[in-house]
Amino acid sequence: MEFEFMEDKTEEIFEEEKLEDESRDFFLRGDVAKELDFYRIRDDVAGKCVSEEGRNLLLKRESSSDESKVERLKKLGREWSVYRHSGRPQCMHGWPEIKSLFPLLGKDGASLSQDQIFALGIFCRSSDDASSSLVSASGEMEIPTLCEIASNMPSLKSAGEKIFSVISEDGEIRDLPSLRSIRSRIASLKKDVDSAVRRYVSDPSLASALQSTVPVYRQDRELIAVRSDRRGEIRGIVHEVSGSGQTVYVEPEEIVRANNEIIQAEYELQAEVGRIFRELTFALGEWREDFMSCHGAMLELDVTFAASCYQNIVGGVFAETADLSLEPPVILQARHPLLGSNAVPVDIRFMDGKRVMIVTGPNTGGKTVTLKTIALFSLMNQAGFPVPAAEGTRLPYFSSVFADIGDEQSIDESLSTFSSHMKKIAAMIEHADDRSLLLLDELGSGTDPLEGGAIAMSVLDTLIERKSFVVVTTHHGILKNYGYTNPACTNASMEYSAETMAPTYRLLMGVPGESHAIDIALRSGLRSDVVENARRYIASEQADVSALIQGLTAKHAELDSLLQKQKSEERRLEDLRLRLEKKGIANKEKEVEIKNWEHSKSSEFLSDARSRLENLVRELREGEITREKTLSVKSFISDLEEEIESQVDEISRQEEKISEEKNQLEKDEIRFAENGMLIKQAKEKSGASNKKTKRRTSNAEALKSASVQDIKPLAKNDKKSEGRISLSAPLLSPGTEVYAGKNRMRGILEKENKDGSWTVVFGSMKMNMKRKEIIPVKVPERILKPDVLVETSTEFEKDERPVFELRLLGMRQEEAMRALERQLDLCMIYNFKAFSIIHGKGMGILQQSVQDYLGHYPGVKDFRFAPPEDGGSGKTYVTLM
Repeated sequence: MEFEFMEDKTEEIFEEEKLEDESRDFFLRGDVAKELDFYRIRDDVAGKCVSEEGRNLLLKRESSSDESKVERLKKLGREWSVYRHSGRPQCMHGWPEIKSLFPLLGKDGASLSQDQIFALGIFCRSSDDASSSLVSASGEMEIPTLCEIASNMPSLKSAGEKIFSVISEDGEIRDLPSLRSIRSRIASLKKDVDSAVRRYVSDPSLASALQSTVPVYRQDRELIAVRSDRRGEIRGIVHEVSGSGQTVYVEPEEIVRANNEIIQAEYELQAEVGRIFRELTFALGEWREDFMSCHGAMLELDVTFAASCYQNIVGGVFAETADLSLEPPVILQARHPLLGSNAVPVDIRFMDGKRVMIVTGPNTGGKTVTLKTIALFSLMNQAGFPVPAAEGTRLPYFSSVFADIGDEQSIDESLSTFSSHMKKIAAMIEHADDRSLLLLDELGSGTDPLEGGAIAMSVLDTLIERKSFVVVTTHHGILKNYGYTNPACTNASMEYSAETMAPTYRLLMGVPGESHAIDIALRSGLRSDVVENARRYIASEQADVSALIQGLTAKHAELDSLLQKQKSEERRLEDLRLRLEKKGIANKEKEVEIKNWEHSKSSEFLSDARSRLENLVRELREGEITREKTLSVKSFISDLEEEIESQVDEISRQEEKISEEKNQLEKDEIRFAENGMLIKQAKEKSGASNKKTKRRTSNAEALKSASVQDIKPLAKNDKKSEGRISLSAPLLSPGTEVYAGKNRMRGILEKENKDGSWTVVFGSMKMNMKRKEIIPVKVPERILKPDVLVETSTEFEKDERPVFELRLLGMRQEEAMRALERQLDLCMIYNFKAFSIIHGKGMGILQQSVQDYLGHYPGVKDFRFAPPEDGGSGKTYVTLM
């Protein structure tokens, strides 16, 4: 099957698909797609379109080998999935078929009908809604391609307003001034007719002549039913006679004239409506190109929106592209879309350098379904459709797909089963290349097993030389051995449960499978004596091979069980490590909280002590040193020492509590390190504890090491210096922020007055405050002279800055978390608002650690996985506050 691609262009939507090569085998091409149920899937996807034109477009789509076009379709589908899961309202609304109307727009004398004009109006609304919704959503989510399409769509708002000025929202013609008088005249004439008819049917003298008092309508005319033997009593035109001849339907002369006038008025009305529609059709020609541009864009949006809806229904993904020079194809948790909930997910993994997969196993075990699933996924992927599989699925682009599935025996063409297979395989070998996918069901069957096996191996040799991708199903034991001995092949088998004696439909890679024909025959109802006799016919060598395969299968199951246990243990250890990390982070947060509390208390303590000290100094300056003043100084020093001791005791209690928690954390880490996960981390932490750190000075130590500069009494008449301390720098100066007054209002000093008071500015108000009522907001730098240096240190290298993309691949978990913490610290220092983290997928340990760390980091505003085209769940975008 060679691919053709139906371009999503407005001018080519309804044209028949043209083939470049007239010699192409049309039957083979259509037959393969039909046999693989591709067209059934296409019908399902097309049913999700909002417009009939979009559905018709999708129903013409074939798979394509044009990578750029298919990638665009898949990218649009992924972006639609992002939009649809954002919770925003539906932005795609249907519209009637309108493409055939575009050539009439702007043509002199052309006229669209009322329904056609209304259809254009609906399209205008749908186009503008989709465009505006996508453009507004692009600021909140990553939908660049959808936004590009929407931004390039011209607005049809003016065209819509023009249409709906003539047509109402319900599709009816509005009551325009030129139509109003005609409609009024028609209504008046109809009223006159009704009045005249009522006079006839209510006239007592005519009661015996009337067959019925209820008027009847014939050809939009109101008539009176008159008895045939009394018809001469009412002068008028007889329009109809009943079947029995007993009744004639008469239109009185008086009503004839009125009905004729109504017909004339209605003709005038239709003529006026036609004139309006002709003028409107011609006026809409101004937007003809805009209509065509929006129509093409809306069709592209519609078909990709339908693919996204189908993705949601089947729980699938848009497959990534496999670069065969770098990585082999892989399909994870593949489910045939037509099996629904009955499908058993299978993982299909090609290996590096192995392009031939030989699938064996029991009858009815799912070999052919797996074969069809691989081919169908390839067709769906290259048609821009999602595949029912898990994230991480990647498929290459094939230039052709060939399939030989089922029995093609033909009596008419004198073809046996084997001959029909050979005819197909011959055509495949003729056209296969390194970008071909070939599906060969029961290769080598239908003839002598020895000769059939030889032909099968020769066919595979040829296809291997051409580097084609080949998936083969077989029951031939010789092909199982071929799969082991040929380096370009890999074996796979459909699992068979020995307990239930039934297939499980799971695909086991790297292991050949038995046919289990005898077991299945017994389960299907064949007599047990016949089955036992068949077992005796199996040669000993065959039994040895069966035993070998059974042993390999058992070993594979045992290995799988061990891997599952290992993954479970790794998850348990990872969970324990995360809990330890969370506890460590909580302790760090508590340390920071205590330091902040200590800093706050220190500030309050120094401010209060300074104020009280200033008052004592002022009292000493004002006069002689008396016993009372000496006692007050001693009392101040005593109170100060008590406050210091109180703060020291509180800090000690907090430090003891933290020390206990740290000791417990170290015990947990030592216990965890015994499992072999955190030995390096424990050593690093123990080593880090031996480093010399700069010592923080407590309030008590700072006060004891502080010295007050000499204070000399001032002369009593020195008013300017009253109330001030003679330090190395003035305590108050113009522009200083202060708390002033009894209510401690915050203001700014403007100037010092002659009487020693200060002018303080509170917003737009100024007030003179005494010196003792003023307290600076910030503590002066040199009230005390500490002998101990207090400083902080952050270990960053010179000129180290945050990076736009943090790569954690290849790091251990603890190393990665330190790198992430360092990056976040640098981001805070340099006001860096956004970056990305590449952590990979793997077992998910590093991915989960990054997510947990970001979830508890206070400076993180938002974080999310990258879109599939930029790494998917292997990469995280981070936005900081």
